[in-house]
Amino acid sequence: MAVTVETLEKLERKITLTLPTSVIQNEVNTRLKRLARQVKVDGFRPGKVPMNIVAQRYGYSVHYEVMNDKVGEAFSVAANEAQLRVAGQPRISEKEPVSETEMAFDAVFEVYPEVVIKDMSQIEVEILKADVTDAAIDKTIDILRKQKRTFAQRSADSMAATGDRVSVDFIGKIDGEPFDGGRAEDFQFIVGEGQMLKEFEEAVVGMKPGESKTFPLSFPEDYQGRDVAGKTADFMVTLKKLEAGHLPEVTDELAKSLGVATATVEGLRADIRQNLEREVKFRLLGRNKQAALDALVAHAELDLPNAIVQSELDRMADSAREDLKQRGIKDADKAPIPEEVFRPQAERRVRMGLVVGEVVRIHNLHATPEQIQAHIEELAASYEKPAEVTRWYYSDNRRMAEVEAIVIENNVTNYVLSLVKAKDKHISFDELMGQA
Repeated sequence: MAVTVETLEKLERKITLTLPTSVIQNEVNTRLKRLARQVKVDGFRPGKVPMNIVAQRYGYSVHYEVMNDKVGEAFSVAANEAQLRVAGQPRISEKEPVSETEMAFDAVFEVYPEVVIKDMSQIEVEILKADVTDAAIDKTIDILRKQKRTFAQRSADSMAATGDRVSVDFIGKIDGEPFDGGRAEDFQFIVGEGQMLKEFEEAVVGMKPGESKTFPLSFPEDYQGRDVAGKTADFMVTLKKLEAGHLPEVTDELAKSLGVATATVEGLRADIRQNLEREVKFRLLGRNKQAALDALVAHAELDLPNAIVQSELDRMADSAREDLKQRGIKDADKAPIPEEVFRPQAERRVRMGLVVGEVVRIHNLHATPEQIQAHIEELAASYEKPAEVTRWYYSDNRRMAEVEAIVIENNVTNYVLSLVKAKDKHISFDELMGQA
């Protein structure tokens, strides 16, 4: 059949659907008869309820279901006939009947946009490079040494210093009143490692076992304890125990204690280098992928379907409420969340998804089974039992879908980099790892 598609505005379209009333009524009768064999009504044996009673009780709901189903089927057929890529669900409204034997409906909907990628041959995209240096290996070894350090009690006249482990009693008050979480006994932390707020650690430095001190402490505006954020408390702290930390020497014994296969210092450094190079590779891939996709989206022209943006807004709002719920916020599921807070991010995600999807479709950049397998094996290689990790991925369709999405993005990245002027930029290991 010929389908007339009316363009309303940008991506919005309208199709008028017609359905014979006999098709609707026949399906209603069929479903009511099927229902009559199952329903239970007082005074009647199962399967013996008169049709007029069944129709009286269930006729409206069955008629509503049939209308939805039949109109949905008609819309699907019409959209396929017109070769339309429908975005979101259509809004369907009933029109004045065409005749006594036909019903008419308007289906208003959006279609996926045409994506136009502008010429990118003169676009310059920075490709980050980074090396694993001996200094990076040394820093990692220091972290591992800290994990293996031991502590010994210091003398009574010793003063607390950075690196010492202290046990303290403390109580904090705001405007003379104690507050939740502001009191503890025999609380243990290592000075200088950021376990406590900076002002608290600075107050403890220089104290001797048995000493007490009172000091003010200002909580940051973004402090996780909302009741005290941005306020100043008066703390009294008593140092009860002071222990000095001792780092193990970098020896074959340390390598053995860390479970390195080749239990030597050289084996430890080689193992660390291999792990850091793997981490550097994935981080570079992520950063460069983002740069390539950003360049692609910046040079794409398209209209955004409101239905898809709204769906993303709803998903982000639900995620935000779930996050509030996890934090223990009361009635989090009813929390009002303004859509405009998320709109820029939602529109960016939808734009990215549509552009990437179109490039994948046009240039056949779908993930192959071989690519997916290679990616999983690379991920699994950093674990003690790679075969078990590989089975873990393959045993769950959701995890496999995540891997497939990553591989597709990698394919798109490589495609984009083949179009643009790629310019290498070397950065330090610390800068890449976010430590600079």
